[in-house]
Amino acid sequence: MKLTVLGASGGVGRQLVTHALADGHEVTAALRSPQKLTERHERLTVVRADPLDAASVKAVVEGADAVLSGIGQPGRRDPMRPASTSARAVVDAMTAAGVRRLLVVSAGPLNRTGAGQPFVSHRIFGPLLWAMLKELYTDLERMEAVLRDSGLDWTAVRPPRLLDGPGEGRYRHAVEAGPAGASIARADVARAMLDFLTDTRTYGHAVGVR
Repeated sequence: MKLTVLGASGGVGRQLVTHALADGHEVTAALRSPQKLTERHERLTVVRADPLDAASVKAVVEGADAVLSGIGQPGRRDPMRPASTSARAVVDAMTAAGVRRLLVVSAGPLNRTGAGQPFVSHRIFGPLLWAMLKELYTDLERMEAVLRDSGLDWTAVRPPRLLDGPGEGRYRHAVEAGPAGASIARADVARAMLDFLTDTRTYGHAVGVR
C-alpha cells in the first residue's frame, strides 16, 4: 500500500515508518523538519509539510491508500492544539484528495465509560490523569469529535502510557473499550495501527490497545 505518515519524526511516527517499510509498504513521511528523520530506504520519500495546514497536507496525501498520524501534544499545554487542529486539516485534505482511510493516535483515558478496564484504573487513576493532563486529553477529545463527523474510514488508537524500546511485537485490543494495562511500547502501537489498516471492524471506532 501507499501510506502517508504525519508526524514521522515523533515517537510513534518513527515506529510507523520503520514498521511500514518492513511490511513492504511505500511510505511518504511528512514532517515540518525533514532533517529530523534520518532513515533512508528505496520505498521511503521524506517531504516537508505542515500538518496543521490543509493545503500543505493535501499535497502529501494525494494518491495515498491510507494516512497514519502520530501528531499530538509534546507536553501538557500547547496553544496550537495540534491533535484537533491537525485532524481538521487532515480531514479537509483527505476529503479533497479522495483518500478515505485514516488512523490516528489518541489516548486510553478517553475511554470515559471504563469498558474493559479495572475499577481502580477507571475510577481512581483515570480522574487523576485527567486532572494532570486535562488540556492534552481535551485536545484529543476534540480530535476524535472531528473524526466522528468526518465521513472518513477512521480509527483512533487509544494506548495507555507510552514507552520507548523495541516492544513485544504483540498487543491486545478492544473496540470502543480499553484492555487492562498501564503501558505499551510505541513500537507496539505502530504495529497495531498497521495491522488495523484493512480491518473493517475498526472503521469508525476508537480502539483501545495494550
